[in-house]
Amino acid sequence: MKSTLFGIFSSLFIIVSACSTGQNKTGGFVLAPAEFNLKMKANPEATILDVRTPEEFSEGGLPKAINVDWNGSDFEAGIAKLDKKKPVFVYCLAGSRSASAANKMRKDGFTQVFELEGGIIKWRAAGIPEDNSTSEKKPKGMSKADFEALLDGNKTVLVDFYAEWCGPCKKMKPDLEKIALEQKDKVDVLRIDADVHQDLAKELGVDALPTIFIYKNKQQTQKKTGYQTKEQMIGLL
Repeated sequence: MKSTLFGIFSSLFIIVSACSTGQNKTGGFVLAPAEFNLKMKANPEATILDVRTPEEFSEGGLPKAINVDWNGSDFEAGIAKLDKKKPVFVYCLAGSRSASAANKMRKDGFTQVFELEGGIIKWRAAGIPEDNSTSEKKPKGMSKADFEALLDGNKTVLVDFYAEWCGPCKKMKPDLEKIALEQKDKVDVLRIDADVHQDLAKELGVDALPTIFIYKNKQQTQKKTGYQTKEQMIGLL
């Protein structure tokens, strides 16, 4: 009996230990921005893979990154050109597309695939420099001053940072529209595309999507990340 219990305990310890390293079952890793950055620097010959759309990529990304759109029809053809034996560092805006791309690559035989946890949103929130060679010519979206001008001091303002590709964001949209209609006399609802307004998202500390802010008398009173039901959002007001 004792040996059986010891065997169960040992198995559980091995499982917990493996989870604590961040390594998944396929041998890939999900790394926080600082660790991801250090790992990239330690592997200068690695491939840096941006799986966002070409439009997103044109607005700036990580140094030396190449772009192969996860949702594009030529994704498989694009990764087929890469060396499967070399490390690959993959990222997107918030981490969802890169996770799917990384899993696909591991199944296709790539031996070392590292994912940026939280995507480039968390990278920006951590204050790590990007390769802005394609995006220094113009600011990305509205300024904070422009944003603050939208905050009506006479009403509560619900601000939703979203992205067009974000599943939970799409699910929340009808409820936000209902709130805007049902409470139009006392609540303004602003939906702000984080892809378009990157500088504002960074300045406000948006590091995940969706993110909800509540403003009263032009002062922030609430911040919530992740999917929120209509009832939860009303509870924040």
